[in-house]
Amino acid sequence: MCNNFNKKFIDEAAKALQNQDSYDTENHEHFMNEAVKRAIEGMNNNDGGPFGCVIVKDGKIIGKGNNKVTSTNDPTAHAEVTAIRDACKNLNSFQLDGCILYTSCEPCPMCLGAIYWARPEKVYFGSNKTDAANIGFDDAFIYKELPLDYNKRSIPFEQINRDDALKAFQLWQEKEDKTAY
Repeated sequence: MCNNFNKKFIDEAAKALQNQDSYDTENHEHFMNEAVKRAIEGMNNNDGGPFGCVIVKDGKIIGKGNNKVTSTNDPTAHAEVTAIRDACKNLNSFQLDGCILYTSCEPCPMCLGAIYWARPEKVYFGSNKTDAANIGFDDAFIYKELPLDYNKRSIPFEQINRDDALKAFQLWQEKEDKTAY
């Protein structure tokens, strides 16, 4: 009897795991569709470009965003950044531990940086950077700029007053009540 019980338990657990795999796939598609829905709604509302993002924790959307660059005159208001801001506000945290980010398009370099700073568990994206370039959103020039010397970039960068700037870093190192991140 004990063996039959164990076999039944193992069979039910295996069945549940199989169902969970298909459930996860359905959930991923559902949440990606939510990101695409945000992209289309934002675009139709003239918020900005056709990009949307949702952030999920424990199976629930805890952050939403769509591109709002042109409506807010904010070049950083990309879908991923607005969703990260919303999720972090809702979680009362500056990190997205245990979260999954769904974005309608492969993130640009700025959003990629924001995603790494926010530290979600995983990122799913719909269209890719080539698809975005094909409709006028080409980030290739940014990728080309990154490895260049400061003085060879299309927007010149020049370091000045480094010693003065390092004072803030020194004070940060000495600060006892800082919140590390």
